[in-house]
This record gives sequence, C-alpha cells and structure tokens, in this order.
Amino acid sequence: MINTFIRVIILYILVLVIMRLMGKRELGQMQPFELVIAMMIADLAAVPMGDTGIPITNGIIPILALLLIQLIIAIINLKSIRGRSIICGKPSILIYRGKIDEKTMKKEKFTINELQERLRQSNVFNIGDVEYAILETSGQVTVIQKPEKRNTIPEDFGIVPEYEGIPYDLVIDGKVMHQNLKAIGRDYNWLLKQVEKFKIKPEQALVVTYDGKGQIFCQAKEGAK
Repeated sequence: MINTFIRVIILYILVLVIMRLMGKRELGQMQPFELVIAMMIADLAAVPMGDTGIPITNGIIPILALLLIQLIIAIINLKSIRGRSIICGKPSILIYRGKIDEKTMKKEKFTINELQERLRQSNVFNIGDVEYAILETSGQVTVIQKPEKRNTIPEDFGIVPEYEGIPYDLVIDGKVMHQNLKAIGRDYNWLLKQVEKFKIKPEQALVVTYDGKGQIFCQAKEGAK
C-alpha cells in the first residue's frame, strides 16, 4: 500500500513538471502532436501506478523520452517554417469573403452545424455576418465579421482613450503582495493608508487591487471589522 502511494506521488510530480515544461496551453489550444504526447504520458504513468510488479523506471524513462521528443519538435517549430507546417499543418479558411468554402469544409470534415456552433461561441449568430472564418491548427475557429457588423470601437469615433495599464493585486486573502507594491513604486505604509479608508487593515482584506488610473478596489473579509 505504501509502495503504491509513493509511486503515485513520484509519477504525479513527474507528470506535473513535464506538463509545465510543455507550456501553458489549454487542452483545446494544443497542437495535434502536443495532445498525442500528453495522452501517451498519461497512459505511461497509469501503468506503474496500478501494478507494483512493474518497475517504476518503466514508466519514468518513456515519459522522459516523450518529453525529449516534444522539446525537439518544439525547437523545429521555432526554427523551421516548413517543419512547422508539416508538424502542425496550416490554417484553413472555411468562410472566404462571406461565402462558405464547401471543398474546405469537406476536407476538414466540418459540418454546417459545427460551423454554426463555433460561430456562436464567438458571439456570432448569423453566418451572413461573417466575412472570414479560419480554422486554426489548434482546432479553434477565428471569426472576422463584415465591417458593418463589427462592434464599434473608440477609434471609429476618433476617440483616443486614456492609457489604462494593467491592474495589480496588492492584497489577496489577507496576504500583502509586496512585489506588486514595489512594481507600482509604493510601500506597505502607503497601502495601509489607502486601506484604512475602508476602515480595515490590509490583513483583513479579501482583495485589494490597483489599476492604471490609480483607482483602488477593496473588499473586506467576512467578519472583518
């Protein structure tokens, strides 16, 4: 029992580290070769976990070999455009200038219903509103609407919005983010004064954020005075 428990911990940590080394893509954004490697790693890790008669190295060595293969393929993707197209494929245009490309749809085994579903996921509910629909190598569909159907942006009205920057978390669940305070050129004493306006201390806050306009959002933990 203890042996199995230790095996599970070792293989879990190994697989977790390898998946982190492979990158931060979501499952639906993985390239085909990445998805295959992820599935094979999961299968290889499962066998030594359940069968203590199999040496744990029989799972670790193949997993490390797959990691090496993945890293080699990733380097080829970065260095070679042709190698990238062979390994990952090329995007396919499903809708071109407002017209559905039937040949491409059949080639990619894409039905009209699937296309409509992907469009709805992009908040487009009418095929007639689409100028281009591109099936990416990850399987996602990028939608470009017709100019008259796109959402308006400030640039359309000649408006230049003020720079907003990114918001910083200054306190999360009562823990002060000193690194973020340093990033905005502030210190704990400044934070204390700002949070005292909400009649609490930083350690009593559920969350405190600071945006690019200098505005502070603060919410106290339940029961904080």
